[in-house]
Amino acid sequence: MRSATRAVSTRAVSVLAVAASAALVLAGCSPAPAPSTSSASAYCARMVTNSGGIDDRSFNQSSWEGLQKAEADLGITAQVLVSTNETDLAPNVEQAVNSGCGFVLTVGYELADATSAQAASHPSTHFAIVDEQVTAPNVKSILFDTAQASYLAGYLAAGVSKTGKVATFGGGNQPPVTLFMDGFVDGVAAYNAAHGTTVLALGWDKASQDGVFTGDFEDVNKGKTVTQAFIDQGADVIMPVAGQVGEGAAAAASEAGTAKIIWVDNDGYDTLPAEYKPLLLTSVMKKTGDAVEQIVGDDSKGTFDSSAYVGTLANGGVDLAPYHDLESSLPAGLADEVTALKADIVSGKVVVSSPSQPQ
Repeated sequence: MRSATRAVSTRAVSVLAVAASAALVLAGCSPAPAPSTSSASAYCARMVTNSGGIDDRSFNQSSWEGLQKAEADLGITAQVLVSTNETDLAPNVEQAVNSGCGFVLTVGYELADATSAQAASHPSTHFAIVDEQVTAPNVKSILFDTAQASYLAGYLAAGVSKTGKVATFGGGNQPPVTLFMDGFVDGVAAYNAAHGTTVLALGWDKASQDGVFTGDFEDVNKGKTVTQAFIDQGADVIMPVAGQVGEGAAAAASEAGTAKIIWVDNDGYDTLPAEYKPLLLTSVMKKTGDAVEQIVGDDSKGTFDSSAYVGTLANGGVDLAPYHDLESSLPAGLADEVTALKADIVSGKVVVSSPSQPQ
């Protein structure tokens, strides 16, 4: 969920190490690893993060966890090249390809151009890219229809709100972000239609496809400022779609003591600092790690196809996280309504739509 800035530089950055059993974390343009052999026993994969880095509590982190799990379960060798700014992106993808590994995973919109270019130059290397559509015979796009799970989150938020106001905001106005926001506001509208209420969703107008954005995905202070403004307007449930910026939203909610947070990408109960767990209502999850493990596992066994993977409620690729500490505080019957609504979306009885939906 990063903005579309495509700057390229050859500036070298340092090598970073991550304490994982057999996995190394690389950054920038350090010397490439020696080329691997192509035998099944020596299968190796490389991952390149976007400029948000590896510990983003978002899709970089989830993607790497999936690759690490594939390493542990399947006996492959996995390494990650960490991009800490935009100038690292293209050189890191080039380094990943030059490693000689047969599979390269890139994460996010920022890496689309570099992935396309390297895929065209290296047709025998298999690529996958998270949260972006790249069409090539050796590239598999890993996409998620998060509007479906966000629809459930919006319905839930409207049902929980005591002020009649909820809110969402994004890091940047781009499809992987606004897809969440479309689903959320439609879910609020669905609750209003079902209950005759007038809960207001602040921060996003689906019709105009415009709303509130911080302009980046790292500055937690921006998330705190935006969230405090929503709280000042009366919002008591807020869903940030902004990577690390969302931690600022949690901080503002914690200080105010009047608002709850809905996390995105992974279960925030597992990834956010402990002090924020009591105010986490739920999370809109993309099962990125599961998809990555499956796709790299298939490739290691000689099965690769370039058709896009699209995670949905039906195939378990997206979902709503448990309510954790707040489950007992939900209004009577609301959890059952959300469960029934999920079944209706899976069956096709309820259709969730967005101009940003993956095809």
